[in-house]
Amino acid sequence: MSVRLLALAIAALSGVTMAVQGSLNAALGKVLGLLETTFVVHLVGLALVTVLLFGFRLGDGRLADYAQAPWYYYLGGILGVAIVYLVMRSIPRVGVAPATTAIIIGQVLTASLIDHLGLFGLERLPFTWHRVVGTLLMAGGAWFLLKK
Repeated sequence: MSVRLLALAIAALSGVTMAVQGSLNAALGKVLGLLETTFVVHLVGLALVTVLLFGFRLGDGRLADYAQAPWYYYLGGILGVAIVYLVMRSIPRVGVAPATTAIIIGQVLTASLIDHLGLFGLERLPFTWHRVVGTLLMAGGAWFLLKK
């Protein structure tokens, strides 16, 4: 298996975990409330990563280099809270498949813009007509998923 194919398989697996996580979070949100579930989900994640980093000593060992990153790189933590909350808001209202499709379309459009501009130190990848057509096809698929 090529490195590229393995990376795509890993990305697809993350999509599977996102759909399951969103469903579990939405179900827990009905029991605890949305903000409360957002808090609990991040607390459980913090506990896990604490054990992995400090209990099993996994990671690259560069946690002390935190000051070398630009301040805006840390906005990912805020975005993580927003993602969990917003996914929990949408899934019970439209269903897992339509919500996940809308999430993916938003991700692809934003990722294409980030790639095109080469933001955050990433390699520039031009927004070609192939990507436009692919995104439009995905949007059409989302429309069909949302139809009753």
